[in-house]
Amino acid sequence: MITIIDYGVGNLASVQNMLRKCGFESRFTSNAEEIINSSKLILPGVGAYDAAMQRIIDLGLDSSIKQAAKNNAIILGVCLGAQLLFEGSDEGVLSGLSLIKGRCKKFDVQTIAPLRVPHMGWSDVNFLQSSHPLADFEANYSRFYFAHSYYFMCEDSEDILANCTYGHPFTCAVSRKNVSGVQFHPEKSHTFGARLLTNFAKM
Repeated sequence: MITIIDYGVGNLASVQNMLRKCGFESRFTSNAEEIINSSKLILPGVGAYDAAMQRIIDLGLDSSIKQAAKNNAIILGVCLGAQLLFEGSDEGVLSGLSLIKGRCKKFDVQTIAPLRVPHMGWSDVNFLQSSHPLADFEANYSRFYFAHSYYFMCEDSEDILANCTYGHPFTCAVSRKNVSGVQFHPEKSHTFGARLLTNFAKM
């Protein structure tokens, strides 16, 4: 059973629907004990960094997620949920969950011109850690749907799982031990997204 953390921010139903299409059962929860005792967790998210982090704090779920990580639960953050795994973001002032060392940076509109912010649409993704379970694709090629203005900046380069290019190369997937995060939306990425969520479910 995959647990999808419900903290009032995110498209939970879309994630659950994709998991169901892949043949995996899931549940929504905002219960701290259920999160702590889960073996697989997905942290979704759509919106602003501080508002999302504050919701997690108000519900008392920050310590539960961290404890689940210590218990070796396999955790996947999606989009904003992945950003919350970091220590902080240029978008806000609150500290994140600090499960991945680093911060989230905003695209510089001058650097990426004539491209615009946010980065929206389909982009090729290059997995740097080809042996990682999430990177198990039938062909050496993957393409995912993005909708974001901020991207990951890892303190430790060994945490970089995949990158993408939008004006310049940027990190779009990270992994540190049992905790991973993807900036793209696997639930909106058709066959590639289905494969990634299947890989996660089988970890």
